[in-house]
Amino acid sequence: MDMLWNGWGDPAKAAPLPDAVTGLLRDLLGVTPRTAPALALDDLDVPAPVVAPAALAALAQAVGGDAHVGTDAETRVRHTRGRSTPDLLRMRAGDLTAIPQAVVRPGTHEEVVAVLRVCARHRVAVVPFGGGTSVVGGLAPEHDAFIALDLRRMNGLLDLDPVSRTAVLQPGLRAPDAEGLLAEHGFTLGHFPQSYEWATIGGFAAARSSGQASAGYGRFDEMVLALALATPEGTIETGRAPRSAAGPDLRQLVLGSEGAFGVITSVTVRVRPRPTARLYEGWRFPSFEQGTAALRRLAQDGPRPTVLRLSDETETLVGLARPDAIGSAATGGDAGCLAITGYEGTADDTARRRDLAAAVLQDAGGTPLGTAPGEHWAQGRYAAPYLRDALLDAGAFAETLETAAFWSRVPELYRAVRTALTDTLTAAGTPPLVMCHVSHVYENGASLYFTVVGARGAEPLAHWARAKHAANDAVLSAGGTITHHHGVGTDHRDWYVQEAGPLGIEALRAVKQRLDPDGLLNPGVLLPTGPVVNRSRAQPRHAGVNRPRP
Repeated sequence: MDMLWNGWGDPAKAAPLPDAVTGLLRDLLGVTPRTAPALALDDLDVPAPVVAPAALAALAQAVGGDAHVGTDAETRVRHTRGRSTPDLLRMRAGDLTAIPQAVVRPGTHEEVVAVLRVCARHRVAVVPFGGGTSVVGGLAPEHDAFIALDLRRMNGLLDLDPVSRTAVLQPGLRAPDAEGLLAEHGFTLGHFPQSYEWATIGGFAAARSSGQASAGYGRFDEMVLALALATPEGTIETGRAPRSAAGPDLRQLVLGSEGAFGVITSVTVRVRPRPTARLYEGWRFPSFEQGTAALRRLAQDGPRPTVLRLSDETETLVGLARPDAIGSAATGGDAGCLAITGYEGTADDTARRRDLAAAVLQDAGGTPLGTAPGEHWAQGRYAAPYLRDALLDAGAFAETLETAAFWSRVPELYRAVRTALTDTLTAAGTPPLVMCHVSHVYENGASLYFTVVGARGAEPLAHWARAKHAANDAVLSAGGTITHHHGVGTDHRDWYVQEAGPLGIEALRAVKQRLDPDGLLNPGVLLPTGPVVNRSRAQPRHAGVNRPRP
C-alpha cells in the first residue's frame, strides 16, 4: 500500500478530532475551521513529464522494462515531497512544484548503478525514495527535472548469521516486514521510531534514525555494521568486522548522508534475540526538571530501561503522551510530568531491571502509576502522525521539531526553544501550545522533542518559517544540535552549515564532488548547491576540547 498522498499513512486509520478538542482549539488558540473543500487527487493539475523520451527509454532498459518506470500522474503525485506539515499544506493546496518526472524502481544493486549512470548521461537528478516519511524537506531537491528512485523492489532479507547475530537487509524493506522476516529466525532489530509502519531500512540508515526503544537497543546507526553504496562513479562497500582501526570509518560518511552521496543498496545490521517479556509502566514527577534529573540517573548509572521518556507539564496535561486519547490528562488529573519506562528481554532480566529502576525513580521523587499509562503509550505510539492530520483537517497548524544536547545544557535548550516558538508565534497573533518530551537518553545527554499547535495565520507557510527559523537559532545558541533524528534535508541545511563549520562543509562537498561529479544526487539536500549562506544569527557554542583555537 502507498501512503496517503496528502497525509500520513493508511486512510483507514484516520479519525477526526473529538468535538471537545475542536472546541478547545477554537476557544484557547483561536483556530477557525477550514472553509474550502479538500482537494481530491483527481482534482490536481499534474504537469506532464519533461524528461526526454530517450532518457525514459534508457531508464526502462536499466531496470528491466517499462513496467518498472512510472510516469502516470498518480504514481508521481504519491512520490512528491515528504510528510512535514509544510509538505502536506503544499500538497493540499495543489502545489506540485516538487513532483518527480518519473518513478523508477530498480531491483538490484547493479540496476541502481545503471540508473545513476543513465541519469548522469542525461542530466536528470535522482532522489532516493523509501517510505516517503521525511519531515525535513528531504524529498524536495533543488533541480528542475528529477526522478524518484523507489527502492521497494529491493525488499529482502539477504542473509542471517545466527552465530554473529547479524542480518543483511535490502534498503526498500519496510520496518514491519523486516521485523517479520527476522522474527521467523527468533531475532529483532528493536528499532521502532514513530515512522515505523511506513519507513524503510535504507531510510533509517540515510537519516540516522532513532527508535523509541533506543535506550535499550540503541540508534539505528549504532546497529549498522556494514553497508553498500551505489554512486554514479561506482560502488563503495564498508564494514568487514564489528570494529576496525583500518582508517576512518566510511560507514559514518554514508550514514546520515540522505542520498546526497549515493544510494544505499544493502545494510548489515546487528540483531538481537526477540524478547520473551515486555513491561511498560508510568511514573509521575512533580516537575520536568525533577523528572529529567531522574532520567539522567538511569541513563548514567543504570539500570537503563529499554524505553525511557518524559513529557513536560504541558504535554502531560494535554495527554499527548497518549495520542489515541488526546485531551485526557495522562497522570490521572494530577499536576506533574508523565514518564514512561519500558523493559524488554527475558522474564528474569525484565523483572530485575524494572525493580532496580523503580527504586531509583522513587528515590528521585517519582510516583508509580502502574502499567496502564505505559501500556496505553505502547498501544498508541504510532498514532501521533494521524493526530497531526486531524488537527490540520480541523484548521489548526501542528508541527514538530527535535534537537539534543549534553545533560548540562538540556535545561537551557528546553527554555530557549520554547521561548523562541512562543514569542515568535504570539507576536504574530497566534499564541501557540508548545509541548515537549525527552525522547532519547544517553550517558552524556538527551534529545528534546517539541510539538507546536496553534492557529495557522493568514500565510501559514511563511508564518511557520519565521517560528522555525527562530527555534533553529535558539537551538544553536543554546548549544544543541540542529537535528537528533529527523535529519537535515533542506529545512535544517543552512543551520547544519553553521554547526559543521565552513571547513567541514567544504570537506563534505569534496566527497560529493568525487562520488557525484554532476551534482545530481538529491541536490540541495544536506549540502547547499550554491555559496554557503549564513541564515542563522546564532553563534554556536563550543565546550571543552571542542572550543575553536584563536
